[in-house]
Amino acid sequence: MKNLIIYFITGGLFTTLIVYLEESGFRLLSGFMALIPVFTLISYIFIGQSQGGLAVSQHAKFVLWGTIVSWIPYMITVVYLAPKIGPNKAIAIGMLVFFVLAITFLAITFHYNLFK
Repeated sequence: MKNLIIYFITGGLFTTLIVYLEESGFRLLSGFMALIPVFTLISYIFIGQSQGGLAVSQHAKFVLWGTIVSWIPYMITVVYLAPKIGPNKAIAIGMLVFFVLAITFLAITFHYNLFK
């Protein structure tokens, strides 16, 4: 349980820092920080410590394909729709796109046992 609390606090600190930098006018630094794969960085350090390099490699392959399938379409949706319908609606639609594609990806990968 102690480790879960550490994971939660660490992820929250990075998210808070990114938002703080954006709101303070440091858009370049905020953007750079947002590009850093913070959650996978932290997760892979802890997964590596507890389960080793093979587990990190397998997880990274899964995340890479999941990113292509669901994250990229989400970002394209937000980029395209935000100027047209506003950020909140664009993000909501983008998240819908993300979840539909991510759930489909998960269903296919687990059904065919693609990532062992």
